[in-house]
Amino acid sequence: MPAQFARREFLTGMFAVTAATAASRVMTPSDAKSPFRIAVINDEISQDFGHACEVASREFGMTWIELRGMWKKNILDLDEKEVAEARRILEKYQLKVTDIASPLFKVDWPGAPKSKHSEPNSFRANFTPQQQDEVLDRAIDMAKSFQTDRVRCFDFWRLEDQAPYRAAINDKLRDAASKAAQKGIILLLENESSCNTATAAEAAKVLEAVKTPSLMLNWDPGNAANSGETPYPDGYNLLPKDRIGHCHCKDVVKHGAKTEWAAMGAGIIDWAGQFKALKRDGYHYAVSLETHWSGGGTKEECSRTSWAGMKKLLQQADAL
Repeated sequence: MPAQFARREFLTGMFAVTAATAASRVMTPSDAKSPFRIAVINDEISQDFGHACEVASREFGMTWIELRGMWKKNILDLDEKEVAEARRILEKYQLKVTDIASPLFKVDWPGAPKSKHSEPNSFRANFTPQQQDEVLDRAIDMAKSFQTDRVRCFDFWRLEDQAPYRAAINDKLRDAASKAAQKGIILLLENESSCNTATAAEAAKVLEAVKTPSLMLNWDPGNAANSGETPYPDGYNLLPKDRIGHCHCKDVVKHGAKTEWAAMGAGIIDWAGQFKALKRDGYHYAVSLETHWSGGGTKEECSRTSWAGMKKLLQQADAL
């Protein structure tokens, strides 16, 4: 990503691209029956965006997809022509975008000790702490280009002691959410094991401190379980239900004190119970497959297996 984004030129080009409205899309039976926007993160299938969309739409039967990276680029690094091509592919397969899975704030907190969890180039996101305001601007631009109102974010690589910095981190989240709100965008804070908010318990505290409705939670039970929490029902019961704006779906298995990723339905998380609770509580945003598990062959094969498990769990919850 260049040091400065050519935002005016980017937006001028994007607004020149004609896109079909959501109202023109044909709803599939699975959409009609489910209260959720059932989706998959595109690069969990393939870096070939056209192929990923074909699998999601024609094989998985989805009409929603989450965008993180394609063609070996982070979503924020796409140029104008690549964005136009991605939009053409989405229209071809009649896929709507749940959110932009941006790497916003997945960096070290300035002035704090370097985190042991710090990962350079995580998901091809090689952006510095000093570029985060630009990352936010770019993510908002991408959300507008792909006709979604949601951008995923984090709250910086996990510190051994975040207490001295927590208030300032919350202020940064609050300011970013306020800026996003001015453009009609909601930020989705993901609970992530390697970041300062890892569990539902920690997420509930942040949401209590940052009350703006333009900051919601990307609830990730898999990440919570990876951090030692029982995500459902224990963690979920701690969360303000009206602040959950997205949900990532992956599973984990335990080997002693360690956890490993698993295909959906093959791990320890009570996903059927979680889906039932989300439905009961009126949740109607995305449940997005984030496979992560790599024990079943290629990324595509692993996602295919994990989707089969997720589909059964949704059916058990009478949500598909």
